[in-house]
Amino acid sequence: MTHGGYATRKVPFLAVCAAILSWASAYPLVRMALVYVPPIPLAALRYAVAAVIVAGWLCVQRPVRPKLRDVPRFLLCGAVGIALYNILFNTGEQSVSAGATSLLVNFAPFMSAFVAVVFLGESLPLWGWVGSVISFSGIVLIGSGLPGGFTFGSGATDVLAAAFCSALYLLLQRPLVARYGALASTAWILLIGAVVLTPWLPAGLTALQGQGGWPWFLVILLGVFPAVLGYAAWAHVVGAVGVARSSGFLFLLAPTTLILAYVMTHEVPALTTLGGGAVVMAGVLLMQTYGRPRSAPLTLPDGSD
Repeated sequence: MTHGGYATRKVPFLAVCAAILSWASAYPLVRMALVYVPPIPLAALRYAVAAVIVAGWLCVQRPVRPKLRDVPRFLLCGAVGIALYNILFNTGEQSVSAGATSLLVNFAPFMSAFVAVVFLGESLPLWGWVGSVISFSGIVLIGSGLPGGFTFGSGATDVLAAAFCSALYLLLQRPLVARYGALASTAWILLIGAVVLTPWLPAGLTALQGQGGWPWFLVILLGVFPAVLGYAAWAHVVGAVGVARSSGFLFLLAPTTLILAYVMTHEVPALTTLGGGAVVMAGVLLMQTYGRPRSAPLTLPDGSD
């Protein structure tokens, strides 16, 4: 590596693949699991599985415990970025396809940038605003082809609300990653999110009773891959090549989701979804290339969920 920073570091290809595939799998897996378990109990079950793994890792690795001053931020990250995000995400996926959901969630980086400009005093270059307008038009196009559009209580509105939770999470998590590292901070946040969702865990377990082994298998997959493996792999990628360089790989998430959704659930996206998705991705690419905020927020999504 030169003194120029991350530019010469080798990209951990396997870690990138593991993160993208894990997160992309969440979208069709949630759709499949919702057949057996209601949205909020499903979120509780998924993160209960993740919490067991994370708790084991914390006991073995013993990372630095959060300082008292950072506890409120950790609690907010877990409540908003994990619990509320997954409640809205799962609720939205009841009526929105996996592919459309992944494309709508792609608007989160723009929401992060907007919040940073309005509340944190950061500045967004002209191309950032142009990219935002382009992407928003793509969001409108996707929504026009979904049941209920963007009316209050529609699935598309729930997914966009989940994207906003993700945007807040990206901003709230940034100083924690700087102080504790991506892997340790994410582990604490996942554990907190699981605790917040605990009241719905009994309902989830009840829903699984008498359903056979398949729904249990889906829940375990959701807890292990998108919730744990995805974050762990992404933390390795960020540590290896830096936030700015690694964020470019997130462009692979939506196309990968569309492919997995077709393979796993035979989901064929509508033309409005594909067209709107292309517009959204074009806007995201424009902002990430030419219009980043002056102090760009950490682009580290939940997993999608």
